[in-house]
Amino acid sequence: MKIGDLAKASSTPVETIRYYERQGLMPTPARSEGNFRVYEASHLERLQFIRHCRGLDMSLDEVRELLRFRDAPESDCGDVNALLDAHIGHVSTRIRELRALERQLKALRQRCTDARSADRCGILHGLSAAAQEKTPVGTKAHGHLRSVHAH
Repeated sequence: MKIGDLAKASSTPVETIRYYERQGLMPTPARSEGNFRVYEASHLERLQFIRHCRGLDMSLDEVRELLRFRDAPESDCGDVNALLDAHIGHVSTRIRELRALERQLKALRQRCTDARSADRCGILHGLSAAAQEKTPVGTKAHGHLRSVHAH
């Protein structure tokens, strides 16, 4: 199948497939006489595996490591367990950070409980005060990563 067919079958944009190829997650497909990439069912299965792992919020490095084990079925899966345990820890940390963010947003929301002029809005004043803090972007401030919504 051509890349467009693979994209459709996997609900994955063509550029994402090409990106995974450049990152070494997808094997290089054979080429047709017309120099088109020719994908096999194994490409689709691997792409679906990658997409599922990414849906579980795994990094490309984590996916790469899982693929390495998947490609060596005789290997011991102890490191797979360790990788998943580490990822669970990461998710738990993010959940705590998101709960802290929720508390911050609720506290901010309580600063303005009724409609008033913008110059008297407690939310805007609170946001302005927080923006004046000297915490650099991308570092933790009050338990929350400031750059979470930067991208």
